Amino acid sequence: MKIADLEINRLGFGAMRICGPQIWGPPKDRAQAHRVLQRALELGVNFIDTADSYGPYVDEELIAEALHPYPKGLVIATKGGLVRPSAPRWDENGRPEHLRKALEGSLKRLKVERIDLYQLHAIDPKVPLEESLGAMVEAQRAGKVRHIGVSNFNVKQLERARKVANVVSVQNKYSLDDRSSEDVLLHCEKLGIAFLPWYPLGDGSALRLARVKKIAQKVKATPAQVAIAWLLAKSPVMVPIPGTGSIAHLEENMAAARLRLSKEDLAALE
Repeated sequence: MKIADLEINRLGFGAMRICGPQIWGPPKDRAQAHRVLQRALELGVNFIDTADSYGPYVDEELIAEALHPYPKGLVIATKGGLVRPSAPRWDENGRPEHLRKALEGSLKRLKVERIDLYQLHAIDPKVPLEESLGAMVEAQRAGKVRHIGVSNFNVKQLERARKVANVVSVQNKYSLDDRSSEDVLLHCEKLGIAFLPWYPLGDGSALRLARVKKIAQKVKATPAQVAIAWLLAKSPVMVPIPGTGSIAHLEENMAAARLRLSKEDLAALE
């Protein structure tokens, strides 16, 4: 499918999990993190999602270490707008001056001159979203950002954002076990905007659903594969980005792209 003019395979990779515990600090095995990223590309991934707050900063550094110079066609999406004063904290900072500085940091760490998809990670309640997105539009005009996306937005906020920027994607929490952004997904479908579900496996909760286990047993697949296949079938604008620090789990997740669930199975999962 396409995110604006970016042609991607619909099953991407969320790189958040290759950092240390609590998405904080470096991984215990840096070489293993590199291997996971390299294996993702071998399995057909050409869309990687990250953020400057993962680590913080570590995630972007790992991607560049493992994959730069990047192969043609690889799309790397990153995000700015959350800061990490300590491991448990994710604080919004949508001030234009912060976003300008955050973008420069991401460009440097990823070793690129332009970010393919730069996403506002969350709305800062202390800053009008128009001001935050305005800084991103300025960066786009300067050639530092190719496309703009948003994350953790509701429909009303998305419509406000679209008056400021050409928004090409929305990244919200969504899985079989959490449909709270169903209205946003439907709105994205109507607009032809890509929808990137974060926590696409519900942080494991979707895998424990009885109906998921039942279908997995029936089709001889794992619960994770069924949950991902359901997302792929759910909407043509859906771009799941399951993440893991394990090569075995990565290979399991990517195999879901080949799983076709019947209408009956999809109905049973609803």
